[in-house]
Amino acid sequence: MADALISPAVGGTMMAAAACVGAYSIKRIKYDLDEKKIPLMGVMGAFVFAAQMINFAIPGTGSSGHIGGGILLAILLGPYAGFLAMASVLLIQALFFGDGGLLAYGCNLINLGFFTCFIAYPLIYKRFMKNGVTSKRIFRATMISVVVALQMGAFISHLPFES
Repeated sequence: MADALISPAVGGTMMAAAACVGAYSIKRIKYDLDEKKIPLMGVMGAFVFAAQMINFAIPGTGSSGHIGGGILLAILLGPYAGFLAMASVLLIQALFFGDGGLLAYGCNLINLGFFTCFIAYPLIYKRFMKNGVTSKRIFRATMISVVVALQMGAFISHLPFES
């Protein structure tokens, strides 16, 4: 989401919401993160960063679309580390590549990080996977989780409080 799509009030509110989720993730990661996952966080963050840099314009919206790696990060790292990795990916994209911008950073982090790591991953993906791991179940769980998270992001992006 580009800066021009939202008002400063919405941007500030979403930044505050994303900061709260980030602070909670930092607090929880101290207890949940295995030291062996720290290099994986860096590698997966770099992979998602590269994958998300491939953008395509969405005609008539002033926005662009790209792959969202939040669900992949949540599956491999857990929701807290996945959210923090996504936060760093989106911050680098906003600061150095102008992808999104700082005003839209909170909105993008909620859309691409919160919905995937804290809604779709635990409520959809994990429920599919509780009966055992098969390649079909992984594919089905991942696809449904990603589609639901994408729709949640699209829904919140079109609520009347955004300008």
